[in-house]
Amino acid sequence: MSNIPPCSRGKLIKKLSKLGFMGPFSGGRHSYMKREGYRQTIPNPHGKDISSELVKEILQQAIISINDWLNA
Repeated sequence: MSNIPPCSRGKLIKKLSKLGFMGPFSGGRHSYMKREGYRQTIPNPHGKDISSELVKEILQQAIISINDWLNA
């Protein structure tokens, strides 16, 4: 399994957009992005990068391969 580097919230949104997600939309406590009926929660900005572990969890939930993520 390739090592996924931490990324900023902006970079996460940009890559998810390239992978077919629309948004982000505001909703409740967190914003979210949508793709084909699937809704992915986006972490709130706190001035820090999103950890590798959280990025991996988001990819797993959204059924995005590591190769697709790294190439987006």
